[in-house]
Amino acid sequence: MQRALSSFPFAPAVKVRLINAGFQSAADLCDFRPLQLSKEAGISQEEAEEVLQAVRSEPLQGRAAGSRLTALELLEREQTLGSIVTFCSDLDCMLGGGVPVGKTMEVCGAPGVGKTQLCMQLAVDVQIPVCFGGLGGQVAYIDTEGSFFVQRVADMAQAAVEHCSLMAEDTEQREALKEFTVETILSNLFLFRCHDYVELLAEIYLLPNFLAQHPEIVLTNQMTTKVVNGQSKLVPALGESWGHAATQRLILHWEGQQRLASLCKSPTCKEATVPYQITGHGLRDVARPSLPTTSADPSAVTLGNARKRPRLEEEGPP
Repeated sequence: MQRALSSFPFAPAVKVRLINAGFQSAADLCDFRPLQLSKEAGISQEEAEEVLQAVRSEPLQGRAAGSRLTALELLEREQTLGSIVTFCSDLDCMLGGGVPVGKTMEVCGAPGVGKTQLCMQLAVDVQIPVCFGGLGGQVAYIDTEGSFFVQRVADMAQAAVEHCSLMAEDTEQREALKEFTVETILSNLFLFRCHDYVELLAEIYLLPNFLAQHPEIVLTNQMTTKVVNGQSKLVPALGESWGHAATQRLILHWEGQQRLASLCKSPTCKEATVPYQITGHGLRDVARPSLPTTSADPSAVTLGNARKRPRLEEEGPP
């Protein structure tokens, strides 16, 4: 997806408008829809459809098996994909900016600790418009337990929309809000309910075509009891072999009444543990005692630049 747009057989006028709008490579367009690209680049919707069709066929042409990538190309690809914020700034910081796109993250934890809540939060946050620091993506949500609650997602979506509305500063952001609504968020979330392993395997078989254009994967795993040296402890289920399959492993657990998230496997971030809470708006930071600040205090937080990663004000329990 790193192919330069100038190398595609587009009409010269279309190339000029795409480049003037800030698009340089095919990767820059991977998350756009025709109408959105038409408005962003000032081209017709028909031209936008032709551009996206050409760009999205590029991964299928791809590199031949066994071909090489330079380290620089790999770094550029990872930087282009970005990450999904969780609205819990401590968790995002621990993960290096959010849940990375293009990699696999496993979320483990006992029932009720917040695995499903995190997944639903990500399903909303991945759709935050690019002009607000989001990815403008879509979601395939595979539910194997019947734990997906659409009203809960709608509440999280409403909170995200309201937050972006408060951040909007320019015409581009105000225009984006016209399409970033609770209805569009729910419309871009594709739910697959699998009742047994046969349905799950069938769904996984059909996923590659969808994931070729939407490369984000988050998995959840339950905990089980393992006896070590005569003592039992909770460990992620599915065994040691499965533990090596995901790129990152996040374990959600309790410490008294406090929810904690521990990053115990990552190729880029150090192991760490941070607190989080589940509020009426979704996953958020744990409220800290407020300290008086003045306008001269460099620690005072403002939302002056709306292109920064979205963050809600810290809240107490719902």
